[in-house]
Amino acid sequence: MSNTLVEVAQQLRDTQKKVQLIYAFNGTGKTRLSNEFKNLITPKNDGEEESTLSRQKILYYNAFTEDLFYWDNDLERDLERKLKIQKNTFTEWLLTLLKDLGQDGNIIKYFQHYVNSKLTPNFSDDYSEVSFSLERGNDEQLANLKISKGEESNFIWSIFYTLIEQVVETLNEIDPDYPEPTIFDELEYVFVDDPVSSLDENHLIKLAVDFASLIKSNNSEVRFIITTHNPLFYNVLHNELGSDDKELGYKAKNFEKYRLDKKDNNLYEMEIQNNDSTFCYHLHLKAELEKAKDEDRLNKYHFNYLRNILEKTTIFFGYKKWSDLLPQTVDESRNLYEKRIINSRSHSKYSGEEVKELTEDEKRILIRLIGHLDKIYKPNLRDDQSV
Repeated sequence: MSNTLVEVAQQLRDTQKKVQLIYAFNGTGKTRLSNEFKNLITPKNDGEEESTLSRQKILYYNAFTEDLFYWDNDLERDLERKLKIQKNTFTEWLLTLLKDLGQDGNIIKYFQHYVNSKLTPNFSDDYSEVSFSLERGNDEQLANLKISKGEESNFIWSIFYTLIEQVVETLNEIDPDYPEPTIFDELEYVFVDDPVSSLDENHLIKLAVDFASLIKSNNSEVRFIITTHNPLFYNVLHNELGSDDKELGYKAKNFEKYRLDKKDNNLYEMEIQNNDSTFCYHLHLKAELEKAKDEDRLNKYHFNYLRNILEKTTIFFGYKKWSDLLPQTVDESRNLYEKRIINSRSHSKYSGEEVKELTEDEKRILIRLIGHLDKIYKPNLRDDQSV
């Protein structure tokens, strides 16, 4: 049954599970879903400021969270590059809270753990901006660096993760017999939308395991909703949250997982994923590629889908390299060209970095390789049947 995003958000709110995990392809509407859910939990009324309500009842991390951080590149002198934090009631509350709780050290610890142990954030005294320095190993430092977009995203996530950790620890420490008020008493939900776009697989797995452990340690009534387009992140969370943990008192029955699909007429379908089945995301990627090809809406991000399928199929069939699965011709230059195209087009981490439209040559290659997938799975298929 198809629903609007508002109805999907309502479905998430009505579910009694403490943890809900949602997989959806890029462009499906995960960020819009997080905003619709926030509006459902904290609707604007009587002129009350929305951010005040939000921080009391829901903490959410999405693309708009990252937009609160922006660069001052010191264009005149090109010396003091700083990541500035846009002031609003939420960021002022967040950073004051972290400062009062002395959590800047933990933010740095998490950031270095997932990025680079020698890259250090340096907060200003009022926590309104951050500069970055890099130890060079010879008692020298490179100061006032502008870090990459991926490193920046990980830094912002490290701030948010530290806050979530404080929420869990603070609420877990409440003695039910002698409860004392805390600043998180009215918090109902933590909504996290794709915090993992720039991590390599090893760090991604580590982050997913750490995040799952933090969620499982939550003994309060706060509920978690996580959305992602990353299959590996989804599967690690699925495995970690789908099993009981007696030591933490966590029960897997309080966990539910879904796949969100966008249908026609701007409607959506959220399907529960069975507990006894593996999430075969490569088959969904293949179906999505074929649908995009048939509807003439192929984009550069579809090269990511293609490479993902090839890598997983390589493991299944026992090949050493995914490029071994590409069409092999006597023209070696053509073989190398197709490999280079997939490599270059599947390594763009951010959709805004380049033009999304395909050239005619790129489209021709992508269509050819999508058709070739059928020959991989059905070796006896003739060329005139595969496309």
